[in-house]
Amino acid sequence: MPVSPARAAAFEVLLRIETTDAYASEMLHASRFAKLSPSDHGLLTELVMGVLRWRGLLDSKIAERSSQAIAKLDLEVLTALRLGAYQILFLDRVPRHAAVNESVELAKSAHKRSAAGLVNAVLRKIERSASDLNEGFSHPEWLVERWIRIYGLEAARKICEYDQNAPAQAIRIADAKAVELRSTGRTRVPGPTRVLDELRDERVQVEPGKLLSTAFTVKSGDVTATKAFRERRVMIQDEGSQLVAMLVGRGSKKILDCCAAPGGKTRVIAERNPEAVVVAMDLHPQRAALLKKLVPTENIRVIAGDVRNLPLGGEFDRILVDAPCSGTGTLARNPEIKWRLKPEDLLRLQEYQVEILRTAMKLVSRGGRIVYSTCSLEPEENEAVIQKALAVDTAFQVVDCRNELEDLRASGELVWDGVDSLLRGPFLRTIPGMHPCDGFFAAVMEKE
Repeated sequence: MPVSPARAAAFEVLLRIETTDAYASEMLHASRFAKLSPSDHGLLTELVMGVLRWRGLLDSKIAERSSQAIAKLDLEVLTALRLGAYQILFLDRVPRHAAVNESVELAKSAHKRSAAGLVNAVLRKIERSASDLNEGFSHPEWLVERWIRIYGLEAARKICEYDQNAPAQAIRIADAKAVELRSTGRTRVPGPTRVLDELRDERVQVEPGKLLSTAFTVKSGDVTATKAFRERRVMIQDEGSQLVAMLVGRGSKKILDCCAAPGGKTRVIAERNPEAVVVAMDLHPQRAALLKKLVPTENIRVIAGDVRNLPLGGEFDRILVDAPCSGTGTLARNPEIKWRLKPEDLLRLQEYQVEILRTAMKLVSRGGRIVYSTCSLEPEENEAVIQKALAVDTAFQVVDCRNELEDLRASGELVWDGVDSLLRGPFLRTIPGMHPCDGFFAAVMEKE
């Protein structure tokens, strides 16, 4: 029996994710899957993201009905079982026999013919119950326990709920100038009418963003198939990510974005500071090359290199350190992270983050500012990094983000009512499920 293209591709992607450091969001857009029909590609995405989001529950169901311990199952067999179990438990439109039979064939195609009987027997025993979706929200226990300790039970529950669903797709429109400051001090909000009309003509429906006046949420249609997206006039970017970039401010002449790829924040900074030279760095040459392609704004200079060995002289008025991190604020988009991450990883990442931040602090001009940010929910990567960096360089002081957010609210760019909810002490802190975006942390520090 032949396996459908979508299931075969999902099997391949899930195996790659388990055996390499690949991310689902990147693999699903690989050129090798471009020839799939829209319906097959939709099913591929559903299967991969669904299995990754609900892996904990799926493994529990499989373990209850398997004669072999999960730890002893070959990865190919376990992956076939997870795919079948996900379809049985979550996809009403997929007949049970199709889910079972194609999972058996997937095991056979991976040269695990001897396990075909086990796959068939286990999947035929799996049944859906009303309580399945309420059991732990399929997150590692250690991660949930720390969120309860840090943010409280209700916030931890909302984070887990948010992570288990595909997040809304937020976009930003280049040069929208949704807020223009005039010499009179007045503001006007004309809105990017022309681009919105183009999107509507191509059957993409959007609504205003919940955090920012410059953001929009896609309600229906494929924004990636539009002319505006192809011409880089529309970018897909989480509202929280856009807000972090706005904290860099306006009016600077020389700006450094230390860890810039894929470039969303870089472009926001460059467009808000058209008179500035924005140096965008990334450690990896391939990512730097992609960054240059994605952010063709004239005032951006892209460099492949390590900020710890910056191949440039001089100082910068503003610096953004969007540090490499665990990514626990993005689990709705990158669910594979929660199964890879270990508690000990946080301190390892912290060491790298402190090193980058301390190096960047040496490049700030007197009176200049540095914005440190992550998409992590973990204090080890956020407040603790700031504390360690300030302990070494006493020339800096933390600027209360409340002032920055109030300024953005006064200008009409920030439309979220509860500024207090966006703060944790003097820092920006967005929480998935409590805010309409991924989880971001940001600190603003000023050099005396």
